[in-house]
Amino acid sequence: MAEQGALRQRRTVLEHEWARMVPQRRAGAGAEVAVRHEITESWARSLASVDPGLACAPPGGPAAGWARSPLRGPVTELADEIRCITEDAGFVAAVTDASGTILWTCGGTLMRRRAERVNFAPGGRWDEPAMGTNALSLALRTGRPATVFSAEHLVAALHGWVCYCAPIHAPDGRVLGVLDLSTTWDRSHPLALPTVRTLTSAIEARLPRGATPVPAALAATALPAAHATTAAVSLTCLGPAARARRGGTDLHLPPRQVEILTLLALEPDGFAPERLRDALYGDRPVTASTFKAEVSHLRRALGGALTTRRYALAVPLTCDAAEVLRALERGDTTAAVERYRGPLLPLSEAPGVRAWRQHLEVGVREAVLASARPEHALRYGARAPYDSAVHEHALRLLGPADPRRGIAGSRLRASRS
Repeated sequence: MAEQGALRQRRTVLEHEWARMVPQRRAGAGAEVAVRHEITESWARSLASVDPGLACAPPGGPAAGWARSPLRGPVTELADEIRCITEDAGFVAAVTDASGTILWTCGGTLMRRRAERVNFAPGGRWDEPAMGTNALSLALRTGRPATVFSAEHLVAALHGWVCYCAPIHAPDGRVLGVLDLSTTWDRSHPLALPTVRTLTSAIEARLPRGATPVPAALAATALPAAHATTAAVSLTCLGPAARARRGGTDLHLPPRQVEILTLLALEPDGFAPERLRDALYGDRPVTASTFKAEVSHLRRALGGALTTRRYALAVPLTCDAAEVLRALERGDTTAAVERYRGPLLPLSEAPGVRAWRQHLEVGVREAVLASARPEHALRYGARAPYDSAVHEHALRLLGPADPRRGIAGSRLRASRS
């Protein structure tokens, strides 16, 4: 109920600001607003070509473009997984081409019908000049994941929506299109954007290397053959003390380089430079030379086993957070709880790390609460002393004569004090 109240209040504030600001910007005026800067900038650009009263998206290229799209094969392989996510959560998913024209959609019946009313369907055009401020247009413009909530959309017909979007990159780093998950504003959820990012990484991993031309400059960045024998790297990034080792020797990395290594471990298909920079710094004003220096220092520490142009590890890596993620994906709660030693890099403020931290925390906790084995709740509860719901779950599962009830009961009392 508290979450719904917060969402409703946020929507009310945005509706007020939209009603106050969009007409002013249309008339050429400006004012300070309680809306994200990237949204107000997009409003200003969009109003040159888009009527906020637009009923639906205009037609773009022919939907037949899907037959020739390099995204068709990877998305088809993942279609069942995407359908399960959308149908279970009440979302609609869409994949666009690089111009913002929707090529493919799927979703639950109610949300799909709602989407069709605004032409959120194959053939609909959702780039900024056509449909104004929305998550698809922002992701296409910036090359980064984007979320647009309720009245952050320029077009009033979309004020009942929340949309989560991430660009899909070719092996050479170009944006091929975007993947979007959309639903009604009241279903807004912090895990939606990490879910989109995970699905996007899975699509990118399935793109054939020959699907798009790779510039000679990129081919020249392949590691020399000598690096094929580079020592394996191990990374511990869950809990209070991060530790990286290479070939059995500790790597004394500064925090920023540990963050980079952690992100590369969790997204082994790698990052385009701008996307990695955004994951590390977000909106902070950091120079390109500072960012490149951090990457270069990490590359030297790894003996050169970090590719250029598109940053990815070229060395075997074991990582406790990645092991937890794989355990959750295969439904192995025991392994996930055993390997989960605490939050991911708990002192890090990097946006990409924070997103993964929340994804892992919520994933493990939900798996524990869905488990019928009390040892899962007891083990996780030792690392979550203030989570009364986990301790209550443990007590429900433990028999009246089980001596472990004292542990769960004591933790529950402490969490409520």
